[in-house]
Parts: sequence; structure tokens; C-alpha cells
Amino acid sequence: MKQTKFLLTIAIAAIGMGAKAQSGMPQPPKYDQHKVFNPLFYPDKANEYRTGGGAPGIKYWQNRADYKINVALDTVKNKVTGSVLITYTNNSPDALPFLWLQLDQNILREDSRAQETSNVLGGRFANRSYTKGFELKDVNIIADGKTTKANYTVTDTRMQLKLASSLKGAGAKVQIKVDYAFEVPEYGTDRMGRVETVNGWIYEVAQWYPRMEVYDDISGWNTLPYLGAGEFYLEYGDFDYTITAPGNMLVVGSGQLVNPAEVYTAATMAKLNTAKSSDKTVIIRSAADIDSKAKFLLSKPNLTWHFTCTNSRDVAWGASKAFVWDAARINLPSGKKALAQSVYPSENGSNEAWGRSTEYVKATIEQSSKKWFEYTYPVATNVAGIVGGMEYPGIVFCSSNSSGGDLWNVTNHEFGHNWFPMIVGSNERKYAWMDEGFNTFINSVDTKEFNKGEYYQKEDVHKQAPGMFGEDAEPIMSLPDVIQEGYLGNAAYNKPALGLTILREQILGKERFDYAFTTYIKRWAFKHPTPWDFFHTMDNAAGEDLSWFWNQWFMTTWKLDQGIKEVNYIEDKPAKGALVTVENLGEMALPITVEIVEENGKTGIVKLPAEIWQRGGEWTFLYPSTQKIKIITVDPDHVLPDVNPNNNYYSGQDVEAGLTAATVVKKYIDAIGGAAKLNALKDITINGDGVLQGTALKLSTSYKAPSKYIYSINAPAYNNAPVLKIVSASDSVKVSQMGRDFAIDKATTEQVKARYQFFPELLFDKPGYSIALDPKMQVVGKDLAYLVNVTYPGGTVVKTFYEQKTGLKVKQYTEVAGSGVVEWSDYRDTPAGIKIPYKMSANVLGQPVNFEVTEVKANSGLGDELFK
Repeated sequence: MKQTKFLLTIAIAAIGMGAKAQSGMPQPPKYDQHKVFNPLFYPDKANEYRTGGGAPGIKYWQNRADYKINVALDTVKNKVTGSVLITYTNNSPDALPFLWLQLDQNILREDSRAQETSNVLGGRFANRSYTKGFELKDVNIIADGKTTKANYTVTDTRMQLKLASSLKGAGAKVQIKVDYAFEVPEYGTDRMGRVETVNGWIYEVAQWYPRMEVYDDISGWNTLPYLGAGEFYLEYGDFDYTITAPGNMLVVGSGQLVNPAEVYTAATMAKLNTAKSSDKTVIIRSAADIDSKAKFLLSKPNLTWHFTCTNSRDVAWGASKAFVWDAARINLPSGKKALAQSVYPSENGSNEAWGRSTEYVKATIEQSSKKWFEYTYPVATNVAGIVGGMEYPGIVFCSSNSSGGDLWNVTNHEFGHNWFPMIVGSNERKYAWMDEGFNTFINSVDTKEFNKGEYYQKEDVHKQAPGMFGEDAEPIMSLPDVIQEGYLGNAAYNKPALGLTILREQILGKERFDYAFTTYIKRWAFKHPTPWDFFHTMDNAAGEDLSWFWNQWFMTTWKLDQGIKEVNYIEDKPAKGALVTVENLGEMALPITVEIVEENGKTGIVKLPAEIWQRGGEWTFLYPSTQKIKIITVDPDHVLPDVNPNNNYYSGQDVEAGLTAATVVKKYIDAIGGAAKLNALKDITINGDGVLQGTALKLSTSYKAPSKYIYSINAPAYNNAPVLKIVSASDSVKVSQMGRDFAIDKATTEQVKARYQFFPELLFDKPGYSIALDPKMQVVGKDLAYLVNVTYPGGTVVKTFYEQKTGLKVKQYTEVAGSGVVEWSDYRDTPAGIKIPYKMSANVLGQPVNFEVTEVKANSGLGDELFK
């Protein structure tokens, strides 16, 4: 399922409304090697069903559910009516006196447990309207050639069938027939629904038939209720299903359409066959075809679409008369072929949007098939509609409003789910990370490779760390319905994916990791692994006891804080070598990479394994220096989630004698144009584009001399929602977030007025301000910088870094709650004759945000009404 990428709450970093501070202050050591390297981490769970090496045992079993479904779609009542015949096979050694089924549509009832446990303010998985859920018309049991009325009880989203005689194990079968109906809501907890487009309604239909719960060797019946966040745990089987819909609607579904000649015209069949042999996207039904009402289906009031899907855990489908339809061939490693296809409304069909969907589908399937395990379905269908992003076997639902990189990312993510959990059938309801996290990991590999990295952006893990390891962090190994909605994206998606990336790139190496990971997929394809099966498989196939890693990364919220403690030279002579002491101040242990630059320009990299921390939180190594060390940087590529990167740097240089804070500030003012030009500026407006967790943002900043300032962020994809707005005038400060005004006290008002100046350096010599220069040179990126500690009116101390070479301001943070790190770069000239940074990165509510300036307007005569 698509991660909720847009945080509705964004911290106002400068005035302390929710962001956690990054601190460079020394912290007491928290590290305990005995907790990290705990020899008793693994429970003793090996048996004849699951081995100690992580493989299915010699007596491994799982049950099976085969489905025959026949339904009709009524577009007047927006209702699906039909029946399902389930053939359930009990392969367990146990006799089953009762069976459990899932009735997922019942989540939409007003009296559902999900509704009763939803936040009063709503949320992604909350109901926006209600239905009657599954309307059960008839339920029968077919056993030993006899049909009898079922004795059943419905409890919320579950149905228990009490059998007259127990279903024997070792392959005994029983059939269950249910006649039912349900209403298709417009918003189905972001997993299904319908939306009206220019040319008609689009239906995305899922959780559309009663489904068997899983009975396994771990828990017996898995009957956790469906509350919204926790997804599904399903048995494998074969599906044979029909959808009867109005004759003007194109229907697409999981698996293979087996009666194309009964629904398509000959011309449509010809175009489809062309697409099946084309590596380029072929348009089968165009926007012009829709406008001209060209016939692409047989002329009948209703058409019945017949699909089959083998060895699958589920099926879903979409239907609309508004669909544009295109397709292309998928080339699989074995030589087999499959079909990539997309259906979408004409208004979203540009090449910047859904016109490239099939290209994305094809690339995702081909890349993951080559890298991990071959795709197993004959067709891969992307449906544009109301659902933001949701996966089903061979078919996914993605937002019709997605475009560009957003569409690539959601398409890549949802089709990645065809490996996790469609092929590797983990328990999503308990362990969301085993599909969402693994899938997010393989998505990152795909994105780096797709079209030479068209949408790839190198991640700065340092900037992800505050959100991933903040005070509200929860262990990955938590039920998704227990995890707070605001942290689910980290616990289920980002943190497990980062963990696998660290294993692959920093601990095991790509070759060992990839072999172990593909071994896991092959072992557990179409089976039901547990977390322990995954852990043991990775350990055994990679040849590494990773219990220390699994424990800290998945079971705890421990933080990583690596740093440089000290540097000493042998006999005080740099040419004889340097003793470099690194320290581990957080609870977590990981490998450490250290980059060392000497004054002669010589650079060296030292990589040390996590085992250096087995005897404590400090480690000293000998570096063969030839001259005095200029800079040492821990984790120079920012690949580890260090929560305190400010102690990752060491400079062997003192600030030049005689240099003062005032001199550094003046050098900055001169570098951007000089005090005269800054003071002559009447007004300036700067607009920019940004990205927060993949969601596009618009930034606008306006300043009018002498003291009026406005700062706003809007989200175009959310109807240009006003995410954040700060207006500072001479006599007041107004703050609003997501359109809601916030009251701030007098002291905070004065702090905001002092901080929110376009050129605050012009005020540093005024009463209430004080500045002090740190005597040691600092490191920002790979460059030396001066650190000026600025005390603002009200007492807030802001650490501001000015680059030694250029004098430009490059970084800023404060050590009080409410501050994130802000970095500036790419200074350019503007029409006002001054230089400003065209790139800004910040950490807002623990999430990295990057902005780039797109427009600068100076002395345009801004009116005072803008600042009200």
C-alpha cells in the first residue's frame, strides 16, 4: 500500500511547534554492548514445520482456498451482487470444528469496530460514509455431497462457521457457498472506491467477496479484526470469477481474461495482439475513441467478463466507460511474456502523467523479475482512480492525480507488492514491515536503475534520522493498528527499508545480501513466513550472525550517535601516525566509516565493522598520517541514521588569530552584496518548489522593509492547501497551519519578529543581540566554516555557520526544542543586485525538506495588505 507521504502537521521550526532539536551538546553515554550483542536473542522455535535455518521444515503445511465467484455490477445503485463458492482444503494435521472467514466490507458499517476505534478527526483509514457492509443472503456448507444451511456467527469483520462435524486434516475438503451483496462506497478506506471523471465513473473494487482466514502452525486461526491500518493475511488458491457489467464498460481484473472474443470487437482484439508483441506502449482505446464513441466492445446491454488467476491469494478488478487503455509486452527472464497495461481517464493521460504509466509498469516488473524472482501473473494492470495507492495480485490502484515522479513511485511501489506479500505470503495484519518495508527497499533499487536514474534522488539519511528515531518512535515489531498513524510510515516502510539497505551496503555487501534475500524469496514463495524465518534465512544464507542487528533495529527504538572523541599523534609527531578515537554514544551499534583529510590534501577512508563496539563505546585506531590532520568526518556520505551528526566532525585547526564574530558577519554581508544594497532593498519576493516525503510543495517568502515578513508553504496536490503560513509585521505575528490559526504568546511573538528578518545579520549590533565566535574551525559538508553563536532577544541561541572560503552562510540550528537544521547552498545573483541561496534543505518535524528557488522579484511595490 502507498505510504502516506504528506504529513498534515508540519512543525514551525523557528518557533518551537513540534520539531525535535538536534543537539551538539555532549550527552551521557547510553551504550551497553551486553544489550546489543545479546546471545539469547533468538527464541528456540525450530521444529519439523520450520527449521532453525529459516526454511520450511519437512512437514511444513498450509491450507488452501479456491474460489469461484460470479457477480454483477449495478451502476445505478452502485452495488455488487453475486455469489462465491469456496473450496477449502485442510492440509493441517488438525481436525477443524469451525472455520473463520473475513468479511472486510463490514469495516464500512457505522457500528464497525474500525469506526469505533477511529480518531474523531478522521484519518486515512477512517470511514467518510457508511454502507451496510456485506449483505449476506444465503450461506451454505457443501460436504460429502450434501448442502446444508450454515450455522454461522458474524462478529464485526469476521464470520465463524460451526461445522456439524469437524473437517479432518491431511487434505480433507469442504465447500462454502455465500450469496451476498454490498454497496461500493466513493471512499473505501483508501483501498477501494469509485470516482466520477469527465467521461464517467471509475470503479476500483476489492475486498469484494468473503475470504478465508488463515489457519497456520503458529497461531491456529488468525482472526485479528480488520481495523484499517493492518492489511491482509490470506491463503493461496485458484480463482475463477466473472464480472457482469453494463455493455459500455471496460473491465480489468487480476489474472487472465479468458473470454476476450465475447467482449472485444475484432479491431480491439487486433490492437491488443499488437500490444502483446510490442516493447513500446500501444494505445488500444484512445481519448479520441471515447469522444467519438468508437466501438471497442461488442454491442450488448451487458457483458460478462471471465477471469482466472492461479496460485493467488486474492483478486481485484476495475471498471469504467471512461477508461483510456494502453498496453505493452513484458519480457521475463525465463523467456516468458506478460502484458503491462494501464487504464485511466482521458483528462489524466498526458505524457507527464498516465501516458507513461505502462512504461513504468513494464520497467518495474522486468527489473524486479530479473533481480529477485520472476513475476508470476500473465498481466500487470495499473488502474487510475480514487485510491491513492493499493496493491492486489496482478493489478494495482493508483491515484488518477499522480504524475511524473509521483506516478513512477506509486506504480513502482504497488507493483513491488507482487513480490511482498503476493509471492511471499507474510501476515500483513501483524507484520506490516514484512511487505511494506521489504517492498520499499526493492523500490529504491528499481528507482536507481529506471531510465538511468530519472527519478532517483540520493537520500541523506542524517536528515531522516530525527523523524525515524524521534521521541515518538515505536518499534518496527509492532502491530500496524497499534502504531500511531503519524509514525506508521517510518515503522512499516522507511525504517525496515533503511535497515535492509544498511545490511546490503554497509554490513554484508551486495553479493552476500542479494543471495540471502533471494534465498528467502525462493524458500517462502507462496508460503507463510514469520519474522524469525526471515532472520534465520538471512543469517544462514549470508553466513553472518545478525541477531545483534535484528534485535536493535526491529525490536527497539534505540538511536545511533557516532562521533569523534579525540585525535593524538604518536610522540606528538603527525608524520609518525595519528591515534583517532571514535565513540558510540547512542544505544545502537553499527559499522563506522571515517574520512580523514590531511593538510597536504591526502585523503583516506577507514571502515570499521560493528564488532569494534563489542567491548565498549570507544575505539581507537592508528591512522598512518604524514602531516597534521585537517578534517575528520564520520559517515561522510550520510548513509547511517545518526541522530546527532553535529559531533561527526573534527577540525584540527583553530580560528585565525584576531578574527572576531563581527568580522565573520561583515564578510557574509559583503559576500551577498554589502550593507548598502541590503538596506536599500524595499521589498523582495522569493518563490520556490520543494518536496516533503515525495509530495510537491510551493514556498513563497516576501519581505518589505523595514520589518514586514511573510513565509508560506502550500501543497498543490491537496487543492493548494495552506500548509504553513507565518506573517510577521511590526506590531503582530500570525501563524496558521493547515488553515488553522495558532495563538502564540507575547514572548514567542517577539522571538519570531526578531528571527524572521530577511537579513538578520544587519541587526546583530543592535541592543538585545550578542554574537560570539567559536575558537575552533567547524566542518560543514567537506568545507571548513566559522561557527557564530547568536543570542537573539529573548535568549534563544542560534548556531550559525559561515563558510571560510566564501563567507556565505551555509548552516544554522538551535539547541532548544523547536529547531531543525537548515542548510543553504547555490548562491546566485538576483535582480536586486544581491546574492541569495537558491537551494535550502531543512528538517521539519523530523522529515527532510528540500526547496529550490524558481523566481525572485525585487522592489515590485508590495502592498501592506499582503502582510495582514
